[in-house]
Amino acid sequence: MSVFRCVVFLSLYNQVCGVFHKLYCTVSENCDCDFKPNIKDLEWDLYKNIYGQHLAQDIVSEEVATFLQNKSPDRPLVLSFHGSSGTGKTLVSTMLGNHLYGSAMSSPYVHQFVPTLHFPLPHFVKKYRVELKSWVEGNLTDCGRSVFIFDEMEKMPPGLIDVLEPFLGPNHVVFRTNYRKAIYVFISTTGEKVINKVTEENRQAGREREEIRLTDLQDDIAQTLYNHNTSGFFHSSIIKKKLITGFVPFLPLSRRHVERCVRSQLCQRDSCNRSDVVEAVGGDMIYTPVAGQYFSTTGCKAVSAKINFFL
Repeated sequence: MSVFRCVVFLSLYNQVCGVFHKLYCTVSENCDCDFKPNIKDLEWDLYKNIYGQHLAQDIVSEEVATFLQNKSPDRPLVLSFHGSSGTGKTLVSTMLGNHLYGSAMSSPYVHQFVPTLHFPLPHFVKKYRVELKSWVEGNLTDCGRSVFIFDEMEKMPPGLIDVLEPFLGPNHVVFRTNYRKAIYVFISTTGEKVINKVTEENRQAGREREEIRLTDLQDDIAQTLYNHNTSGFFHSSIIKKKLITGFVPFLPLSRRHVERCVRSQLCQRDSCNRSDVVEAVGGDMIYTPVAGQYFSTTGCKAVSAKINFFL
């Protein structure tokens, strides 16, 4: 067969396969049909809508892109988000789901856990361990591309999350199902003191915020997670065996970052020109270590309520 005929054949073959795939997806619920990762849109969303978080923007976009480019990863992608309230941790996890699946965060293959809702009673840890292991295993069997988001890890009963250790290590295959294509995101305020201290010292030294590097923080975050007795990772084998792909620090937000949040939300209400509201909300926030200076104690979390007050 000539080269030309080979090219034509392959082209027709791909077109036919594409048609059959579309037909299959119209009559079937399958995660491969809903899995539509768009890394460029994820990167754009991160850089456009996450303020003051150069580390989070770079780490998340790079780790996700690298992971998805690997057709046969040796382990799942495990990201752990850390920082004060209102700095963008939950927002970034939502962006991840939105840009991985066609049905975004409503996809049946994006799973969210909140300890106070799903694991509220510490003395039921043994029961929760059995349920969580079974639940994760079942969802991975159904969809190897599952995304699991664990919020408020500082409220997770210690010892519970270690039941996931077998799913996070390399080369783990159970019941002939590949568990290495899943993504896990852990969200926690644990480590915020370390992150805030480094950020404050950096500012006092007159250095640019963007000069802070992951190497300045990751070891201290890991150590805090492991040793803090209110952390869901307290003495966790997941930390000990270094099964976290990447620690993602979220830095405390200064007034200019808060005001960018205000302006963004005002624009969503068709009120981009309300500079008076931007100034008022920014000035009404509580900052630390000195009132009116440095970093907002609530980040962008209270912005919406304050906009309602000043509009």
